[in-house]
Amino acid sequence: MLPNVKINSYQFLVLVILFTIGTSILIVPSALASDSKQDAWIAAIFGTGIGLLIVWFFTKISLFFPNLTFVQMNETLFGKWLGKSFSFLFVCMTLLYTAILLYNSGTFLTTHQMSNTPIAATNILMAGILVMGVRLGLETIARSAEIFIGVFFLLFIILVIFIVPQIQFENLQPVWEVNIKSLARSSLLLIVVSSVNAVSLLMIFPAFINKPKSAQKYFLIGNLIAGIVIIIITLLCILVLGADLTARQMFPSYGLAKKINIGNYINRVEALMGTLWIISLYFKMVLYFYASVYGLAQIFNLRDYRALTYPLGMIVVILSLIVYPNVVDQQKFETTIGLYFSLTIGFLLPLLMVIVYAIRKKQLKKVTKAS
Repeated sequence: MLPNVKINSYQFLVLVILFTIGTSILIVPSALASDSKQDAWIAAIFGTGIGLLIVWFFTKISLFFPNLTFVQMNETLFGKWLGKSFSFLFVCMTLLYTAILLYNSGTFLTTHQMSNTPIAATNILMAGILVMGVRLGLETIARSAEIFIGVFFLLFIILVIFIVPQIQFENLQPVWEVNIKSLARSSLLLIVVSSVNAVSLLMIFPAFINKPKSAQKYFLIGNLIAGIVIIIITLLCILVLGADLTARQMFPSYGLAKKINIGNYINRVEALMGTLWIISLYFKMVLYFYASVYGLAQIFNLRDYRALTYPLGMIVVILSLIVYPNVVDQQKFETTIGLYFSLTIGFLLPLLMVIVYAIRKKQLKKVTKAS
């Protein structure tokens, strides 16, 4: 069932960075500032630290069966039918999050850059690129990410340098005013979005990595680098926009880019921020979709996963148009159902896998050696 594809550790590092940043660079600062106010950057540091522990937990689980994907690990540990049931829930999660990211991209583009374009048109176009990427395969996705990661960090550095003159350090005061409960609550969203949902990458790691053990550290390093980017963006939003404005805006990082003004000559460069976000969002979306398509193909024991790309692509487009009736429902879903769904599949299920593996270790020893 596994195709004969392998990516190297650096390519996996790049994919981890772009996946972890994903939507966080544009949306997370607002969520953090809503609860933690001017201490949002502290919440980002706290969330990044906890997220690293979760990623380390994933690396240990994946090395139980280094030649199996997450779906195959479920069937090996829980048996055919229970394993397939858990895997189907996993596929539902990744497919739903693909649709949500497609909704986010369409909302952003039609709100800020192409206001006269119907959201259905932008979603269909983006879904077409998404399907094309998955059909071309993991190696093509990884090589494309190698190219775009340089563009991403070049634009990110330019953004940081240009926004420095707008910094007002008094926006950080008073420091550490928020209580621990609010800090933990605001950090939870970042932990889920950047690290818990990284369980999707277990469809790639370690089965498709040419050196799984060396790639283990790159999983952690990639998550750390992305976390630092999110911390910097959150800190800049607070320093430039202030906590109240950051919390009120849906896309505060985009508003941050609007503040750039160098000598009344370099300004209105918010398209830079839009490009940053579209790059990271696309690769997160394509990895979710790859996990959905390939996971479903493994559940039904199909020879070629590409047969599922078109029907699932159409489902994703339809879901993206109906998933959120309005912004209020979006925020409610992200803080309730979406949060619990991610924690169930991305934390409780892996924890259950560890428990079952510990109980059945001797029985599974032969499987482990064979893999």
